[in-house]
Amino acid sequence: MCSVEGKGKKVGIRMGVVKGGGGGEGERVEKLKGSRMKLWMIRATTSVLLWTCIVQLTAMGETWGPRVLKGWPSCFSHQDSSVSVIEDQAPSVPARVLPPKRVYKNNGYLMVSCNGGLNQMRAAICDMVTIARYLNVTLIVPELDKTSFWADPSEFQDIFDVDHFITSLRDEVRILKELPPRLKRRVEMGMVYSMPPISWSDISYYHNKILPLIQKHKVVHLNRTDTRLANNGQPLDIQKLRCRVNFSALRFTSQIEELGKRVIKLLRQNGPFIVLHLRYEMDMLAFSGCTQGCNNEEVEELTRMRYAYPWWKEKIINSDLKRKDGLCPLTPEETALILRALDIDNSYQIYIAAGEIYGGERRMASLAAAYPKLVRKETLLEPSDLRFFQNHSSQMAALDYLVSLESDIFIPTYDGNMAKVVEGHRRCLGFKQTILLDRRLLVDLIDQYNSGSLSWNEFSDAVKESHESRKGQPTQRLVIPDRPKEEDYFYANPEECLQPSYGQLSST
Repeated sequence: MCSVEGKGKKVGIRMGVVKGGGGGEGERVEKLKGSRMKLWMIRATTSVLLWTCIVQLTAMGETWGPRVLKGWPSCFSHQDSSVSVIEDQAPSVPARVLPPKRVYKNNGYLMVSCNGGLNQMRAAICDMVTIARYLNVTLIVPELDKTSFWADPSEFQDIFDVDHFITSLRDEVRILKELPPRLKRRVEMGMVYSMPPISWSDISYYHNKILPLIQKHKVVHLNRTDTRLANNGQPLDIQKLRCRVNFSALRFTSQIEELGKRVIKLLRQNGPFIVLHLRYEMDMLAFSGCTQGCNNEEVEELTRMRYAYPWWKEKIINSDLKRKDGLCPLTPEETALILRALDIDNSYQIYIAAGEIYGGERRMASLAAAYPKLVRKETLLEPSDLRFFQNHSSQMAALDYLVSLESDIFIPTYDGNMAKVVEGHRRCLGFKQTILLDRRLLVDLIDQYNSGSLSWNEFSDAVKESHESRKGQPTQRLVIPDRPKEEDYFYANPEECLQPSYGQLSST
């Protein structure tokens, strides 16, 4: 007897032994086969029912589960991925539930090549994801710049958690690591439409100009992506998606985040620390033409370097005039004066987030004398810790980025891409103090102090008073119609993503 028992009843399939008569051995075999077939069908039906129940329960979990697991997190939730990794002990969290895939008619494929340093590319990636979403196209994981001054060979997955990037945005846009094979072969044969989009464009430009090209060619490659989406005048959903990509989807690799965690722990063990983004590397000075405090040999070296790069279009530069206009990074000597004038405690650790400072110890002497606790990642970590990061400037910059987010105060000496993106991220972490130096005013005050026109107290009072409203407080982004290069950068102050602070906003 072979039976399947259910609640309250028994279903039986009897397999009697037939002795002699019409069927003989053949009939026995046929009955046995029939029994096995019925048993198989019962098992198959049961399996189907079980799997159907599992699928339904999963769907209900996605529909009714906690919203925080599906939606994009608020900036003020303090659950940002780049911050959570630096806690000593991460709290236990429930198993991650992926957001459901967004279903849409795919209009084609968008490839992008980012240009510039880490934070210039970071902002570009946020813009390109947003553009792909609103064109209803499939985005291929962005290609990072390997031909810039830094010549960093890092791929996207060497810096960012590519799987998290793809899955965390699956409810907005389809992202693939590479093109489907047939289209990939076409691209490898050079059969791809490539172009740079127009800078600071409205989303309507992409709908009206770029989307028809994608529909025609199936694949379009955008070969420049920095500042290609306007700061202002965009729908609220677009601005919020830019933030979601920046603050949630772009998570650094576990290797980078774990090392960042170690650096922050070492700093915290010794008390408060300030991150000073001292933008005084050789390439910055050569590009800007700022040579304040450099000797004749250094001026000549920087000039030769500027002429060696044809894409640096400005060649003849008056350093003094540029400095007085506030267009030069502060020198290490000027920075030491400003920190003292702001009454920054000299017992604080000063973490230098930068590459190699041009002029070395000679130029850093004043700052080191005023603040003896100067540290860098290279002094806090063993050489073996940084072995895999050497000659990978973007990965080194990623470490500095993580430390900058967690510092008690962040002070950039130049408003480059890192300064702006970190400023905006710190605003989203609860408006953490970021001192935004007014270089045009400061160099004038410094010159007056050095010439004896101002006493130290007068100088210090003027510096402190002029920066009371420049500490990363809630503020409205400056909008200048038809002059996007001069208005405030979206990623420095993404106010649309800071809705809880609207009541605190003040004009600047």
